[in-house]
Amino acid sequence: MFSSIDDVIERFSQHQYIASRRIGTVVYLASALKKPILVEGPAGVGKTDLGKVLAAALGHQLIRLQCYEGLDEGKALYEWEYAKQLLYTQILKDKISEVLVGAQGLAQAVERIAAEDEVFFSEKFVLPRPLMRAITSDQPVVLLIDEIDKADAEFEAFLLELLSDFQVTVPEIGTFKAKHTPLVVLTSNNAREMSDALKRRCLHLYIDFPTKEQELAIIRLKVPEAAEQLSQEVVNVVQSLRKLDLKKTPGISETLDWVKALTLLNVQSLDNALVDETLDTIVKYEGDVRKAQEELKEYMRRVRARRGGSETGTSATSRSDKDLLN
Repeated sequence: MFSSIDDVIERFSQHQYIASRRIGTVVYLASALKKPILVEGPAGVGKTDLGKVLAAALGHQLIRLQCYEGLDEGKALYEWEYAKQLLYTQILKDKISEVLVGAQGLAQAVERIAAEDEVFFSEKFVLPRPLMRAITSDQPVVLLIDEIDKADAEFEAFLLELLSDFQVTVPEIGTFKAKHTPLVVLTSNNAREMSDALKRRCLHLYIDFPTKEQELAIIRLKVPEAAEQLSQEVVNVVQSLRKLDLKKTPGISETLDWVKALTLLNVQSLDNALVDETLDTIVKYEGDVRKAQEELKEYMRRVRARRGGSETGTSATSRSDKDLLN
């Protein structure tokens, strides 16, 4: 486990994840208290990556459950392999006949078959899904329950017992209790409000879009080959786009994709025709593309005005990129 908050931040940085002091504190407390973490925030801010990096930092296996509408207990916990059980029964038919030899009446025959229950009702016929794999693992694991807000409220209610006791019951066999309490990370894009009961069982962490300085630091870490001027201009534009009424606000992953695309095309700054052709990497809907194009044109107009002012010695040189975007 982690020895301190600083240890969390340091180990996360080794896996190229810039963790704030708040993130480090929540992760440290969750690992020490063995409490689940409910990570909420807009899409694309690194919530899923938090679970992945947590597993990597601890050297634990990552078990991921991707939630969706209609997800039920059978698909998340375990399935009973009836076909396999029937196959075993067919194969062992002769042996069953041997067991029944000499049975006096139906009741005695049933007793003899019942005595062999462990042959036909055992873990051999249980197909574990992510939740059960996390419970029965011989080694500590990180369980990532991704986009829990997409699952139905009934499934959320089912999770409450699991997150409280870390045990599951298979009616045909019995109860399985966790050998090692998994470190659980639940993520939510706020598609719906999580219940108070779920929040009560978890430590809460909200991750918002990064500040300009944080986003620039992420680009420098993830795309070190990108030109510094390009990185700064991309961050300025993306920060401005997030203020627009877009159907899908660009997240950090889109910012990185855009920088990578522009760098691959040898773009050194946004004053380039290729920029307009690569907007699809950062905005995903046609309406958003048009809004982004208008914002980019306005940005370039201001940049050119600033550069012109710089050449004539005007006060435009004192205006920051942030001023240009607001």
